[in-house]
Amino acid sequence: MVTFADLENRAKAVAVVGLGYVGLPLAVAFARKFKVIGFDIAGPRVAELQAGRDHTREVGEVALAEADLEFTTDPARLREAAVIIVAVPTPIDRHHNPDLAPVRAASRTVGRNLAPGAVVVYESTVYPGVTRDECRPILEAESGLHCGRDFTLGYSPERINPGDKVHTFENIVKVVSGSDEPTARLLEKLYGAVVRAGIHRVSSIEAAEAAKVIENTQRDLNIALMNELAMIFERMNLDTKEVLEAAGSKWNFLKFTPGLVGGHCIGVDPYYLTFKAQELGYNPQVILAGRRVNDGMGKYVAESLVKQLIKSGFRISGAKVGIFGLTFKENVPDLRNTRVVDIVAELRDFGLEVQVHDPEADPAEARREYGFTLCGLDELNGLDAVVLAVAHAAFKPLTPAVLRRRCGSRHAPVCMDVKALWNRQEAEAAGFRYWRL
Repeated sequence: MVTFADLENRAKAVAVVGLGYVGLPLAVAFARKFKVIGFDIAGPRVAELQAGRDHTREVGEVALAEADLEFTTDPARLREAAVIIVAVPTPIDRHHNPDLAPVRAASRTVGRNLAPGAVVVYESTVYPGVTRDECRPILEAESGLHCGRDFTLGYSPERINPGDKVHTFENIVKVVSGSDEPTARLLEKLYGAVVRAGIHRVSSIEAAEAAKVIENTQRDLNIALMNELAMIFERMNLDTKEVLEAAGSKWNFLKFTPGLVGGHCIGVDPYYLTFKAQELGYNPQVILAGRRVNDGMGKYVAESLVKQLIKSGFRISGAKVGIFGLTFKENVPDLRNTRVVDIVAELRDFGLEVQVHDPEADPAEARREYGFTLCGLDELNGLDAVVLAVAHAAFKPLTPAVLRRRCGSRHAPVCMDVKALWNRQEAEAAGFRYWRL
């Protein structure tokens, strides 16, 4: 089996499979200490990285240029690696069931190019049991090798937060696990060589898988509570932000805020846990209730906008709405599982004319994934309503007074401040009918 010395002296390589939001920062960090091969099946992605560019903006051009690593689409290069780290997406399908197709495909590719004595580590978010029950058999079948004798397994859940330049890969405690004691020790040393925040080792791969899937489940439930409180407080004519700020003055009140819950983690991972629970004969109550609340927030915002337009005297059919922001969170180009699309779809069902502006998003990706043609800021004029869906830093200069000039004047236009970015008094002074979660 491989030793840490083999990796440390660069006699053996570390390979990273999947060079997206998770895999690329991982590969760049490891390349500072080890020989690294970065593999991805997407030719354009590899070509982009070879040219020194990262459209996800998770790794800057300087860091990418300084990284001593090779990018390739050739799976045969994986045979050079003593440790192969799989960091591919694990999405859900339209029925909210786990879609393990990417991790299975990656396992087939790795299995066909697996050198005896290697360690295969998964970082993709899964429910407990996937690494052993789904991935191991594929690796064995494709390689002809036997797990435990010819190769071993590890699991170290990713904790990347897209757009976060503080909590980076090196600054987040890393959970590691292995299929046997030597593998766990090796991974503890391997990740420990690049992760400054420290290593947390657990006793089994399943425990590590479970730890990852509940991290985002907990956050999802806390946001669901805030969203439900926002809907309750609206019926009470109370400002949710004011109430939460008052409650937050107590030392042990957890400071979460209401909003849309999208992205590849928080809006997805709980379904992996509930799928496995239901498979075992347990029907989760709390987790699925939270998911229903959060999945319904786009529709709730759209319906609230329609009500506000009616109160302001507008005819709904044909009313013009400008939506600011399409990405799943602020200051990133990541469009995966964005719930802004729910607002757009619901408003269009009501017959409203909707335009979407997002300086962070890739127009080609928005068109390909959602069928949206993003508009420029100058195209947003004569609006009856504005919706701040994502709090990009680029939107901060767009004060209520500035936005008011992009609206018509027949009635008081509606300002839907989903992220509570603006001051209520300023918005109302500018002539808006103001609403926020």
